[in-house]
Amino acid sequence: MPRKPVIIKKYENRRLYDTTNSRYINQDEIALMIREGREVTVLDAATGEDLTRLVLTQIIVEDAKDSDSKFPLDILRQMVVASGKATQENTLKYMKAVLDMYQNAYRALTPPVSPFEFIQPGARPVQSPPEPPKPSSEHEQELQQRVEELEALVGKMASGKKRAKTKRKSGRRS
Repeated sequence: MPRKPVIIKKYENRRLYDTTNSRYINQDEIALMIREGREVTVLDAATGEDLTRLVLTQIIVEDAKDSDSKFPLDILRQMVVASGKATQENTLKYMKAVLDMYQNAYRALTPPVSPFEFIQPGARPVQSPPEPPKPSSEHEQELQQRVEELEALVGKMASGKKRAKTKRKSGRRS
């Protein structure tokens, strides 16, 4: 039986109230619910306006503030580009597809690691990092190729912007 969505009411004083569990919560708890696969909806307590997008964006911003944030910088850049064109439905579909592809590729290329593998008796220490696993299926190979193509495209775009800035700077004379 699927779980009911969690309804959060956001009050004028910025407090968040979980109506499903009858308690006040914070943004970290909302992030945890979402990571656990729960559907969360945030509503303005006074007007009933859906504030879910705003609160989720705030969670991402707070996470990105950490110096050790693991959120991919390339994805953030793509989100900024897409937000400027957010009125175009195709751009939003593209962003979702890119995020899904990134997530699927990450899952496919990251081997599961058990913490107990490192403390087996008689095990010798690893001298160099292991080679990344070779994609075993055609689907994994295709995902890996797409990730490499995206990385190359982003690299070209970044180097093109650097060259354009350098040209603009060198064109200015005092």
